[in-house]
Amino acid sequence: MSEENKLKKPCPHTDQDQKLKILAIHGYRQNAEVFRQKTGSFRKMVHKWAEFTYITAPHKVILVNDLRKSDDIDGENIDSEQYGWWFNRDDRTFRGIRKGGPAIGFEESVQLVEEAFEKYGPFDGILGFSQGACFVGLLCDLQHRGMTKMKFNFAIMASGFKSGSLPHLKYYSETINLPVLNIYGETDDIIPKEMSQALGDVFEDHVTVIHPGKHYLPAASPQKHDYQMFLKQRFLEKQQQEFSKIDLEANCNSS
Repeated sequence: MSEENKLKKPCPHTDQDQKLKILAIHGYRQNAEVFRQKTGSFRKMVHKWAEFTYITAPHKVILVNDLRKSDDIDGENIDSEQYGWWFNRDDRTFRGIRKGGPAIGFEESVQLVEEAFEKYGPFDGILGFSQGACFVGLLCDLQHRGMTKMKFNFAIMASGFKSGSLPHLKYYSETINLPVLNIYGETDDIIPKEMSQALGDVFEDHVTVIHPGKHYLPAASPQKHDYQMFLKQRFLEKQQQEFSKIDLEANCNSS
């Protein structure tokens, strides 16, 4: 495996088995540490029920002269190490609003996430922002069709969208029965809200949180109830599954 595709050490997290374990997938031109910092307020809101593991995408983004025309910008620090999950143009740039084009590096990113599940999992759910949310949607489809060894029970997508890359047109053909929290901004100027709505509609069981802002994962009082209720429900479902396993094992041992 090349150095580019090796699984980088994730950001530290607290190991508490009773909480939901969530794998966090950053946006384009971000990395694990940047995304961890940007989601600090979100994590505080839901820390009672969930803990997060952050990983960095395998493909380093090479900056070009005119960022506005060639790339989406999900990160703010131009000096930070910037990575992406795949590129949708031959010049190795990415924009979510592009239609057609390749998905350069996508398979390597799927492999990296599968390795993260094996090394740091199991994970109950996955969280993604922007390109990361688009990636999460594709991973959900792969799981739905039995095309990946990953197993997870819910997803959280912020500022997400359906990939327009040609290799991904075969995705989204069936409604996916998976609990999803779909978050997007009314005035998002990078991913129009209609694109995020379309991604949410792929899922039979989706909760939508719309905020008045732009391209970010909000964590203010108007969103607090929806975030907490969604994760509390997933937490209770996990507890119930664990109790059922204990009862089944007890019955087997007593017979």
